[in-house]
Amino acid sequence: MAVTQTRERGRHLLVVDDDDRIRELLKEYLARAGFRVTAAAGGAGARKLMETLDFDLAVFDVMMPGEDGFALTRWLREQRGPAGKTPVLMLTARGEAEDRIEGLRTGADDYLPKPFEPEELLLRIEAILRRAAVKPSADGPLSLGRCKFDPDRGELSCDGEMVRLTEAEVALLRQLARTPHEPVDRLELARDTVDPSGRAVDVQVTRLRRKIEDDPKAPRYLQTVRGVGYRLAPD
Repeated sequence: MAVTQTRERGRHLLVVDDDDRIRELLKEYLARAGFRVTAAAGGAGARKLMETLDFDLAVFDVMMPGEDGFALTRWLREQRGPAGKTPVLMLTARGEAEDRIEGLRTGADDYLPKPFEPEELLLRIEAILRRAAVKPSADGPLSLGRCKFDPDRGELSCDGEMVRLTEAEVALLRQLARTPHEPVDRLELARDTVDPSGRAVDVQVTRLRRKIEDDPKAPRYLQTVRGVGYRLAPD
C-alpha cells in the first residue's frame, strides 16, 4: 500500500509492542510516512526512552507481558512537565467498549483495535496531532472559580497549582473555550475521537469535572446541555 506523506513530517513517535513483527512493520510504515520513529519491546524499555527523549505521540500495545499498556499510560500521566501530556494511542486485540473506556480512563487519547489497516492508524495519529496543535486565540485565561484555564497555553491551574491534563482533555477544553457560555454539540466534540458516538467525550468530561468542579455531580463550570452537548461557563 502506498503511503501518503503526512504533513506532520519530523514528528517523533514512540511505538511500544512486544510483537517483534508488528513493531518493526509499524516502525517501517510510519517512518515511510515521514515520522521519526523509536521503538521499544515493553514497558521497561519505553520508560527509559521517555525519561531521556521527547516524543510527540506514543503508540502503546495494551496486551504486553509484565507492564501492560494501561499501566504504562498511567505511569506516563503521572510524569511532570510536557512528558506527562504526551498523546497516547492504544492498540489492542480487544475491541470491547469496556476496554476502550478503560483506556480513556487511564489517560489515552485514542484506541484502535487489532487487526487494523495501517492507513487508519496513520489517520488517527494525524488527527490526534492536529487536536494537540490547535491553539485558539483567547483574551487570556478563563476563570473557573478556584481554577483558571489558559486556552493558548493549554494549561489548567487550581488554587495556584498546575493540574495535569491529557492532550485529549486540553483539546476538549479548547473546543468549549472557543464559544464560552454557548453549547457545543456532543457529536461535534466527538469528531476524530475514539468513539464518534460521544461516549469518549462523556468520559473526558467526567474526568475534567473531577479536576475543576467543587462538586462534580453538580457542575457549575462544565455544564451539560440536555439534548445538545456541553458548554463551558467561566465566571
